[in-house]
Amino acid sequence: MTNATSTAADPAHARTGMLYAALAYIAWGLFPLYFKRLSDVSAFEVIAHRTLWSMVFVAILLTALRRWAWLGPVLRSPKLLGTCAVSALLLSTNWLVYVWAVQQGHVVEASLGYFINPLVNVMLGFVFLRERLRPVQWLAIGLAAAGVIWLTVTAGRLPWIALVLALSFGIYGLMRKTAHLGALEGLTLETLILSPFAAVALFWWTSQGTSAFATGDAGHIAWLLLAGPLTAVPLLLFAAGARRITLTTLGLVQYLSPTIQFLLGVWLYHEPLAGARLVGFVLIWSALAVYSAESLWRSRR
Repeated sequence: MTNATSTAADPAHARTGMLYAALAYIAWGLFPLYFKRLSDVSAFEVIAHRTLWSMVFVAILLTALRRWAWLGPVLRSPKLLGTCAVSALLLSTNWLVYVWAVQQGHVVEASLGYFINPLVNVMLGFVFLRERLRPVQWLAIGLAAAGVIWLTVTAGRLPWIALVLALSFGIYGLMRKTAHLGALEGLTLETLILSPFAAVALFWWTSQGTSAFATGDAGHIAWLLLAGPLTAVPLLLFAAGARRITLTTLGLVQYLSPTIQFLLGVWLYHEPLAGARLVGFVLIWSALAVYSAESLWRSRR
């Protein structure tokens, strides 16, 4: 994950960073509109296309920017390659579960995963990086855990989509933090690792006449090719924004994405949100309010 640096002394710089970060999270929040458009394409094939065309797009971009010098040292580092292979697996898992959830009408539960992700990051820091948690952070985690337990009891099942999305993205961020690669370089390496598998799968499905390339029209194919820039551009906006604003500000802006997803799920796709289920969300939103308020207070101190 990209670390932000404090630029509060330069208001214009910070405003630009806020704009970039907001655009990135708004784009991520609107992703359900795109994946719903591809509901008749299997989630596995969507991810294969997303992987392959993202790799093509970032490769063209790196070539235009003449930024390939980093690749040589990376390829000579088995440890770094292994770390990136694990992060690529986590990223593809996160993508696959998210696309499947959107296509199957679970946008609200998917949004829950990204609501609780910041608190999952705090717990991962405690477990793996030995970071000390403050009492208010423990309170926030307790409230979020109560929300998850409530949703499990009332629904009769774990909210597994939300938990898989939060854990996979949280551990992915932890792996990327140790890899020391920029956002663009990291995505390039991850898609380079995944692309051979995606290309073989797409070739097989096409040869069997079951892929969207074999059965879809030109419009369908264009939508699939669009997966490349739609994946890379928000990531670049995020990286540009994160360099210009504080981590506290970035932490508050990140709630734009799951909020937009939640609103789409409830008001556009009419997914159920009964009173009992809403209680679980309120507990989790309360946890985020406590966590964010404490982070903002400490930042201003």
